[in-house]
Amino acid sequence: MKGENSNQSISYWKLFNAQMHFFNVLSYFLLFGCGLSLGVILSFHLKNYSLALHITQLPLSTRSASTLAQPPPSQPFNPVSGTSHGDRIGLTEFLEPPHVMHDMDDKELLWRASLAPRIPQYPFHRVPKVAFLFLTKGPVPLAPLWEKFFKGHPGLYSIYVHSDPSFNLTEPEGSVFHGRRIPSKEVEWGNVNMIEAERRLLANALMDYSNQRFVLLSEACIPLFNFSTVYSYLINSTQSFVESYDLPGPVGRGRYSRRMRPQVTIQQWRKGAQWFEMDRDLAIEVVSDQIYFPVFQKYCKGACYADEHYLPTFVTMKFANKNSNRTLTWVDWSKGGPHPAKFIRTNVTVEFLERLRSQSQCQYNGNTTDICHLFARKFSPDALYRLLKFAPKVMQFHE
Repeated sequence: MKGENSNQSISYWKLFNAQMHFFNVLSYFLLFGCGLSLGVILSFHLKNYSLALHITQLPLSTRSASTLAQPPPSQPFNPVSGTSHGDRIGLTEFLEPPHVMHDMDDKELLWRASLAPRIPQYPFHRVPKVAFLFLTKGPVPLAPLWEKFFKGHPGLYSIYVHSDPSFNLTEPEGSVFHGRRIPSKEVEWGNVNMIEAERRLLANALMDYSNQRFVLLSEACIPLFNFSTVYSYLINSTQSFVESYDLPGPVGRGRYSRRMRPQVTIQQWRKGAQWFEMDRDLAIEVVSDQIYFPVFQKYCKGACYADEHYLPTFVTMKFANKNSNRTLTWVDWSKGGPHPAKFIRTNVTVEFLERLRSQSQCQYNGNTTDICHLFARKFSPDALYRLLKFAPKVMQFHE
């Protein structure tokens, strides 16, 4: 009986184990099925999410690609160069000088003007021009006389006017002075800012690669010869014309400051008229000077009169062999005083103009000549009528 009960217990235990095994297997199948179902569902949802994300991003990518593929907007046509600004830039466009009324400050302007090619031969047909630099307080009252001087010679000259910033009148459209004023700053007589104005004029003129010679004039200057004579004299000269001499006494060496040493010594100090004429190489050196001009800015003030000393000193120190040491602008200092004589209407006669044209002798390209001054000053505005009456005949202006 006892053995029989033992056999039944073993049978029940085997049956129980079999049932537990069955449930375990069934549980594994259920877990596997749930996992498989969950995997399928997640896979389906992730696929849809990826597709939705791709669809969402597609317009942005398409827009970016289409934006990159679009050509740049059309550029306005430039009537000067004959091309649009969007075209490839050739040498003609590169050489085109900016408009005289630009937005560059002095630092940018001087840097731009100091750029110079190191290959002397020009890869284009270059007709050298003379740049006429007018340093004025306001208008050019003798402009009608200059109009007659320039008439018939387009392409051989450029005009630049530095006037007081407060002057805002506009020259007539038909005038050679129309649109030729440069960005200017206030200038005081005898102050170093007068040199700054001269450098500003030179820098603007240097941006035209055709300008070869540069002459500084005032509103009181007149030409003494016709344009052809002046042009030939300047273009063919082998030297520049910056007056420079050593003058002992209070109005010469007496203006020197020892604080200028060591850059400028008393032995190097020079004086001369501010009305210069120079070639392109020297003009580039003047606008590029960062050694001597700052010394004058700092120490040549007040009664030093920087406009009478900076260029004569600088040119003599660095480029004496290229300078004639004389000015081309005649003035009358015979009456003494801080300013030269002024000529009014009654002073202007045929005999007076003839005398100004050949009253001395000088050296030009190693030869003696009686044409020593091409310009003269100071002429008052009321002298214009008689200048227009006599000068064209005496100077043989182009009609």
